[in-house]
Amino acid sequence: MISFPQRLLEGYRAFTTQRLPTEQSRYLELSERGQSPEVMVIGCCDSRVSPEVIFDVGPGELFVLRNIANLVPIYQPDANAHGVSAALEYAVTVLKVKHIVILGHAQCGGIRAFVDKAAPLSPGDFIGRWMSMFIKPGEVVEQRDHESFQDFVVRIEKAAVFRSLENLMTFPFVRSRVEAGDLQLHGAYFGVSEGSLFVLDKATKEFKSARSVA
Repeated sequence: MISFPQRLLEGYRAFTTQRLPTEQSRYLELSERGQSPEVMVIGCCDSRVSPEVIFDVGPGELFVLRNIANLVPIYQPDANAHGVSAALEYAVTVLKVKHIVILGHAQCGGIRAFVDKAAPLSPGDFIGRWMSMFIKPGEVVEQRDHESFQDFVVRIEKAAVFRSLENLMTFPFVRSRVEAGDLQLHGAYFGVSEGSLFVLDKATKEFKSARSVA
């Protein structure tokens, strides 16, 4: 007997009877023509933060990459495997997306483990090593005087968006397209409890409510 998750089977059946009939032509077009999304979203693996749900998009509209704490590493063309860099390379050089959005969020487990200086979860401690690339060599990230722990966590969650945007520009194929005006980089922050979205204002370097953004 197949022990595939029942909830997923039920969801698929609902998809085939409700959503698929209205989007069948779209799926057929995508299968024949291929994908051509204009936007790449780099978000967190957190199950509460689904870009497709937040932005209410249909099939083929977003090229989505999700990892712990929505981090982008620096450009390192070495002999190691780099999943984030591979997805980024494909999106920029093959799909030629016009926008890349770094989507951070509240209550991020990866960021919380980082600020808590949590003990390794395993001998390999994959999460710890992954989160270590968030800071530069010699950089110290600490809670500020008169700053509540909650404010500290939120500040670091948003700082992760800034760091990923900064790291994106270390990739030659990203930088060249940005400088040519063919690619734009964006930051956003999602509040899980309220379902609120904040968009980074590049001029002020502050996150502003998406409701007030034209």
